Amino acid sequence: MHQALIFQGGWDGHEPQLVSARFKRLLEEAGYRAEISDTLDCLADPDELLKLDLLVPIWTCGEIKREYTENVAKAVGAGVGIAGCHGGMCDSFRQDTEWQFITGGQWVSHPGGDGVEYTVNIAARSNPIVAGLEDFKVRSEHYYLHVDPAVEVLATTRFPLVTYWHASNRPVDMPVVWTKSWGNGRVFYTSLGHHDDVFDNSPSAEIIMKRGMLWAGEGKAFALEHGLTTERFQNAAKMY
Repeated sequence: MHQALIFQGGWDGHEPQLVSARFKRLLEEAGYRAEISDTLDCLADPDELLKLDLLVPIWTCGEIKREYTENVAKAVGAGVGIAGCHGGMCDSFRQDTEWQFITGGQWVSHPGGDGVEYTVNIAARSNPIVAGLEDFKVRSEHYYLHVDPAVEVLATTRFPLVTYWHASNRPVDMPVVWTKSWGNGRVFYTSLGHHDDVFDNSPSAEIIMKRGMLWAGEGKAFALEHGLTTERFQNAAKMY
């Protein structure tokens, strides 16, 4: 049975307890054994992390011990997937650039605040995470992120919609959903999920999140099946 660890906390405005309960249910429906931790100390034991198939961070802002980030980096590098949404993964620990390197992006603004209606445009229709889905509307925060150019973008949204200082630039298509690799691990992110009810009001958002978690959680098995080792990444230890 696949195993997932959800760790939730940080700023309450993103409703981490509600989102954690939703994601736990989605994973259990898919046959996972999923546990929820209310403390970052669940990241203290690197050997325990390596037993997992999937990590799901739901932790906005706050601070993380450097050794915990190192443990996550090595676990994901070994094949443990990591998947998250909104500020729960890409606005988790603002001072930790290694966390941002792993996850592929960092929130910087949401012009107009909550309640902005925008379109999520499917950009990679052949990808199984978004296959069969049409462009859809969301009413929530319109996330502007600084994004790793290595990510594979699966969905985008057009900026600007709200007049703010950035509006003097040309229009841009901001990534909403992406994947990337970290060593042998799979990384999935969606910027949707400011509040738990976003997944009810825009059902495609929940479909994407569930598919993304399951995709990320298969990375470890794929690496084992194909004999992928971490030897080629060993020089990474010199970064710490």
